[in-house]
Amino acid sequence: MEIREITDGDWAQVWPIVREVVRAADTYTYEPDLTEEAARGTWVEKPPSRTVVAVEDGRVLGTAKMGPNRGGPGSHVSTASFMVDKEVRGKGVGGALCAHVLDWARAKGFAGMQFNAVVESNAAGLRVYERLGFEIVGTVPGAFEHPTLGRIGLHVMYCDFG
Repeated sequence: MEIREITDGDWAQVWPIVREVVRAADTYTYEPDLTEEAARGTWVEKPPSRTVVAVEDGRVLGTAKMGPNRGGPGSHVSTASFMVDKEVRGKGVGGALCAHVLDWARAKGFAGMQFNAVVESNAAGLRVYERLGFEIVGTVPGAFEHPTLGRIGLHVMYCDFG
């Protein structure tokens, strides 16, 4: 599997992944009826931020976006988001993408990486993040309206590079 910068030609394979994840409404706070145009504008980052794809044999397996978590005095902390094709979840794609963005952020001189809204029911994601050095630094109770679980918490997670 290769992780590389997204190209215009990749979007045709990235959009179905994004669409499926967003419409499931169980891990991201995007509107479930997000249009392709809006999704592309939100997901494909402009420098100095970046968006990558995980590709194997010409097939996009997953994607990640990364950059500063905030501007100004908060710009020394990075953030990232990940989406993996449902057909390959649990096979290491998300972990590889997360390790890649952590390496990128360290190389760019960020002090750490913060995830602002990890749904507490996202057990697979939480296992990956904690294995790679993230810790839950707080939880906003009831901040996420899960389609089957009702209102559940959103974790704020942090990985300190110091």
